Amino acid sequence: MGYQLNFAPVFRNFDQLLAGALVTIQLSFGAMVLGTIVAIACAIGKTAGPRPLRWLIDAYIEIIRNTPFLIQIFFIFFALPALGIRLSPNVAALTALTVNVGAYATEIIRAGIESINRGQVEAGYALGLKRWQIFRYIIIKPALRTIYPALTSQFIYLMLTSSVVSVISATDLAAAGNNIQSQTFAAFEVYLVITGMYLVLALGFSALFSAVQRYAFNYPLAR
Repeated sequence: MGYQLNFAPVFRNFDQLLAGALVTIQLSFGAMVLGTIVAIACAIGKTAGPRPLRWLIDAYIEIIRNTPFLIQIFFIFFALPALGIRLSPNVAALTALTVNVGAYATEIIRAGIESINRGQVEAGYALGLKRWQIFRYIIIKPALRTIYPALTSQFIYLMLTSSVVSVISATDLAAAGNNIQSQTFAAFEVYLVITGMYLVLALGFSALFSAVQRYAFNYPLAR
């Protein structure tokens, strides 16, 4: 018995998939930016902060890295209202993604910071540079150059993981696909198209990160 492919119901509702893809991009990009800020702050705290702060950061990292993302997003969306904190599905999704990627990126950035030779930092002090100048020019940029491939791979994985947020009714690409499938029952066609769209998004993010790498780290200095 042959199966007849019918993509017509999918393409009739393709505007929903595009809207969902836009939400996926927004959630992913927002979580990448916010997660990087969280990760840099936590990495600095782990390498230069007082012991109690290091303990708190270690606890945050261990909790996030050793629990399922699905449970984390359920906790933020369903459990926090018990404390009076109510978030919309998309805001809860962004929060969960940020908290999750922040924990993973902290260890990546910390490894980059610790790879910087201590002598370079001392040379910066000897030249009279301020602490923020040393951090910006001697520590963070060389560290990011070192860990950039690992960090961007984590970001792409974050984008793919964002499909889980559909379970709390966030209006992302996966949620749009689920909605179309429930209306048309064209499961094979819907999820085949969604698979292709996630592949395009992943390749697009990868190309963007490669362009940023060429500009930020390999761009020739002006003479």
